[in-house]
Amino acid sequence: MSGHSKWATTKHKKAILDSRRAKTFAKLIKAIEVAARTGGADPAGNPTLFDALAKARKSSVPSDNIDRAVKRGAGLESGGANWETIMYEGYGPNGVALLIECLSDNRNRAAGEVRLAVTRNGGSMADVGSVSYLFARRGVVIVKKSAGANGKEVSEDSLMNIVIDAGAEEINDLGESFEIVSEPSAMSEVRAALDGAGIEYESADTPFLPTVSVPLDSEGATKVFKLIEAIEDCDDVQNVYANFDISDEVMATL
Repeated sequence: MSGHSKWATTKHKKAILDSRRAKTFAKLIKAIEVAARTGGADPAGNPTLFDALAKARKSSVPSDNIDRAVKRGAGLESGGANWETIMYEGYGPNGVALLIECLSDNRNRAAGEVRLAVTRNGGSMADVGSVSYLFARRGVVIVKKSAGANGKEVSEDSLMNIVIDAGAEEINDLGESFEIVSEPSAMSEVRAALDGAGIEYESADTPFLPTVSVPLDSEGATKVFKLIEAIEDCDDVQNVYANFDISDEVMATL
């Protein structure tokens, strides 16, 4: 299992301070605006917006903020910014590759913030194309093991039987949940198969997953986590992807 998946799981377990919660809300609202602008305000016909809305609601973003973000993005209400997706590449400690995804209305500001966060925390920026080839965009659906009908445990085999015909390629055990990986284009079918089986999914997204991973010891993992947290604190950063792998034994020491 990739270290990125474990990092995402670890983040969700941490207590969210007010300042970090505000940043999380801002990023979720931004994603909703962009999804609505790109594919329209109806989530039934816009799977990207559907997933962005679900993620915002699970994170307790106020419904009024969500509704206004949809309207701004779809042009039904004034005040929407001209968000632009910008990708940056870099290296962290131990040669870990970084792919940094920003949504910004100011390219110069985003570049300066990201560069400062990376270089001040043991990383370095890289040229375009230097590390992006180490990642592939994938469809990822997270299902809690307790998400079966009537709160029953879901087994990996039963889950695979449900989603294999929908285009799922692999299932990874994340401890308290399963990660279902597919092509991004198959994610809607995977979601529909889960819905049809009465299984509620925790999240659905299309992140960049590493094709090659760098194993980290406890010291290396601590340094990489610190770097990723610093980058994620940048207002323009939406997602940080890294190609590290951490064993369960090392994870237990962090």
